[in-house]
Amino acid sequence: MKEKPELEPKRNRGVSRRGFIGRVGIGSGALTSGVLTEAAQGQTPAGVMGPGAVSISLTLNGKPVKLEVEPRVTLLDALRDRLDMTGAKKVCDRGTCGACTVLMDGKAVYACSILAVDAQGKQIQTVESLTANNPVVKAFVDNDAQQCGYCTPGFVMATTAFLKKNPNPSYEDVNTGLGGNLCRCGTYFDVRKAVLQAAKDVKGGKNG
Repeated sequence: MKEKPELEPKRNRGVSRRGFIGRVGIGSGALTSGVLTEAAQGQTPAGVMGPGAVSISLTLNGKPVKLEVEPRVTLLDALRDRLDMTGAKKVCDRGTCGACTVLMDGKAVYACSILAVDAQGKQIQTVESLTANNPVVKAFVDNDAQQCGYCTPGFVMATTAFLKKNPNPSYEDVNTGLGGNLCRCGTYFDVRKAVLQAAKDVKGGKNG
């Protein structure tokens, strides 16, 4: 009777599924207790603010103001909710309608698209800084260039910035220059007349 051939030893085919799961569990635990924990306990990188409220300083209509806001708060919300400057309107809140337009260092910007913390060190001007005798304000009143009024402060501020760059605009210049502001009531014709009148009244304007 022939002897049965001796069976070859089983080759190591790698880690079994059960062993793999066990090792993953151990590895994950090591990772959690090591790298991730270290990162979680690390200090906040320099320059990062928040997430809680932080103190900021703004220059608003020529005066310094201090307030505490979370870093996520927009300039528009800070103006309206914290500083009671409600001239800039919160309409689309998407940077598309221009109702929240203010001036920052003389440039027209959407306040809903700028963080309050990023407005520090800038000269911020809102419609509240303009008097009834301001040529732009007067021109809007004279030409009845408003209906519901939600867009009007934004148009006034955008016009103020526009005329500083172009004191002698043509009708088409006005169309292009104020293209970032929308009027849901459709008073564009009267708005354009108001801008041309303001250009005449503002120093340097020559339009008739």
